[in-house]
Amino acid sequence: MKIGFLGFGEVASNLSRGLVDHEVDVYTCVEGRSSRTRENAEKIGVNLCSTNMEVAEISDITISAVVPSRAVEVAEEVSNHCRGIYVDMNNVSPETVKQALGFIKKGRVVDASLMGSIIKNGLNVPIAASGPCAGEFAELNHYGMNIDVVGTDTGQASALKMLRSIYTKGVSALIFEAFSTAHKMGVDEELMKYLQKTECPGFKDAAVSRIINSTYHAQRKSDEMEEVLQFLREYTEPVMTHATSAFFKMISKKIDLTEKPEDYRDIFQELK
Repeated sequence: MKIGFLGFGEVASNLSRGLVDHEVDVYTCVEGRSSRTRENAEKIGVNLCSTNMEVAEISDITISAVVPSRAVEVAEEVSNHCRGIYVDMNNVSPETVKQALGFIKKGRVVDASLMGSIIKNGLNVPIAASGPCAGEFAELNHYGMNIDVVGTDTGQASALKMLRSIYTKGVSALIFEAFSTAHKMGVDEELMKYLQKTECPGFKDAAVSRIINSTYHAQRKSDEMEEVLQFLREYTEPVMTHATSAFFKMISKKIDLTEKPEDYRDIFQELK
């Protein structure tokens, strides 16, 4: 089995690590990426190709895991070179997924969406999949993946991802706003204490993780929320989601982190 990744960020690197452990041949292209990305790929044991087209030509399954703004561009780039199944695993709207997959000439495509944390779950992260070849893609469950086929139409899996994002990113924005205000007032530890009494077990760790990730990945989340808005406007007036999108856009402009801080309070210091 040969699996290729277009893009080698957080999603691709974590899935690759698990697949290599299951003796799958993994391929990617890191041309134009940082030396750190190349070193990470080599350390994991990923085979490096010179172009994305080469990745698509070699792979039985090609997985696109790029930033949302490049989903369509990358699909078009490899459209004539994909010999196997093409999987769009980008955090984009159903319409964007359909546009991207429309470039794949043979039509052997899958709409796939991560439905959990890739950092916490690694290869076992829940993945919703739909489209003509979703069942074939789900055969990777034999190699340690956790793929659930939710339908045969492209757009179904990405719609579920969009709806999940409305909730998860909205909660993250509210937590950030509440604790940044509490920190300015010197009562953030007290707020955490009281919320731990009323919220679910593990609330403190989850809240701290949301604050840090909201900042570290603010630009990516801002791009993703634009896709969510595009999707949601077809069905309703996205009042709350619009506010969440504005929040991530604001954070991406105010704070630029090169690495994740260990203490969430360092982030609030940057906002002063």
